[in-house]
Amino acid sequence: MSATKKAKIKVLIVDDHPVVRKGLWSCLDSQPMLKVVGEASNGNEAIQKITELAPDVVLMDISMPEMDGLAVTEKLHKTSPEVKVLILSVNSSRDSVLRMIRAGARGYILKDAPPEDLVRAIVTVNGGEAFFSPPVARIALNQYVSEMDESDPVTRLSDREREVLVLISSGRSNKEIASVLGIGVRTIETHRERIMRKLEIRSVAGLTKFAIANGLVSLDMG
Repeated sequence: MSATKKAKIKVLIVDDHPVVRKGLWSCLDSQPMLKVVGEASNGNEAIQKITELAPDVVLMDISMPEMDGLAVTEKLHKTSPEVKVLILSVNSSRDSVLRMIRAGARGYILKDAPPEDLVRAIVTVNGGEAFFSPPVARIALNQYVSEMDESDPVTRLSDREREVLVLISSGRSNKEIASVLGIGVRTIETHRERIMRKLEIRSVAGLTKFAIANGLVSLDMG
């Protein structure tokens, strides 16, 4: 091989259906940048073949006998993180997608994807980037946004609760806050209780400190 010629990406196919493995082998091995180095029909065999063949990318189904794709991915993530796992599955359920991503899969492509997408997915994950079929990408993005929201305690509060928190932190009494917002004192008391419960803070001093730390009020606000 010349110094300028790129090495082919070594792919291991892991699926418990012989027809699927044969079809994938034929499809992928015809690509100039790919080389299928082997196949496995279950998770235990996959671990053995990975040790023997040192593939760059493992194209793996989820549902398999003996050891499923989730268990294999978790094991590889711990013992062989340099091996990239690309999930190829018919399952696009939210639970399945998130479990595989958390287990360490670099990509997740559905079996109804066109061959060119599969090739692009293999090349992409081998290059260190993630690749997801569009339905899977939406699930991953929605989960990311949800986790970002949960990490910001301010987002736990409604707009009205944030207004009440700002006024509490400025030293206003329940009666004064009710007057400013044009609502009843009992409603303000209910908002105060909800704010404290959501933020797990039980004092006005604690609420004030939280509001300042999260940029809701300034230190010189009176």
